Amino acid sequence: MTDERGILSFIDRRRPGVRAASGVVGAVVLAGLVICCAGPLFWLFKAATSTTTESLSAPFSLWPTGLHWDSFAQVWTRVDFGRYFWNTLVLMAGSLCLGLLVATTGGYGLAVLKPRYAKPVSAAILATLFIPGVISLVALYLTVIDVPLVHVSLLGSMWAVWLPSSANAVNVLLMQRFFAGIPGELFNAARVDGAGPFRMFFSIVLPMSRPILGVVSLLTLVSSYKEFLWPLLVLPNPKDQPMSVALPRLQSTIDFSQFMAALFISVIIPVILFLVLQRQFLQAAGNAGALKG
Repeated sequence: MTDERGILSFIDRRRPGVRAASGVVGAVVLAGLVICCAGPLFWLFKAATSTTTESLSAPFSLWPTGLHWDSFAQVWTRVDFGRYFWNTLVLMAGSLCLGLLVATTGGYGLAVLKPRYAKPVSAAILATLFIPGVISLVALYLTVIDVPLVHVSLLGSMWAVWLPSSANAVNVLLMQRFFAGIPGELFNAARVDGAGPFRMFFSIVLPMSRPILGVVSLLTLVSSYKEFLWPLLVLPNPKDQPMSVALPRLQSTIDFSQFMAALFISVIIPVILFLVLQRQFLQAAGNAGALKG
């Protein structure tokens, strides 16, 4: 046998009793994973579509008086949750565009163009990963309220969130590692044909980098979506704040079922993002071990 031996060998799996027992164990494990992963999301949907009295008196009963969809409409209109939702989308879109711009151009310059200072810059980018974000919080805040050279304040503007989130060392290093795995013969042939750095970037690098672009996009969107402290500091006006900042404030001002509806809306967005980008994410994760350092 050439197959790697696990807990059960190939011969053991051919026995009816062992095969039945392994199937039962696998089904139990799978059911447990489904309950642990999807159970909280299902209960949140149940609480959002039930009345407050039903959720508090019988939290595990399934809609004794039927589905109540009015909580979603009320939280969307009465507390202006649509504004917070729109602010979140704008924040995520800007962070994604600027984050991809910085990550792709930075990784391309360090992995493909390879200037003389590429190694020191890579080492400096890697060193920033060892600096806790809380330590640089004050310095970053002082920079935002008085941007060097131009001396303007970004406080209260989405740029105060977009610019710091775009300078992500992890994304730059991921792009650099992926670009370094592209065969150098492609770039040599392109140079012989007269292609410059911009042509190689748009015609060779980007079309071959769809998996890693999906991963970086997912990481950037989720990171900007769940950020709480920084938007709270640089967006003092409640009308400009995203959902992550608005939800704790709404907890004490709206009904329980309405708050559950707001939580469900905020939770379902990352799930949809992963479902949309899961193919690129899994493909890049599977190819990660084949990339050259």
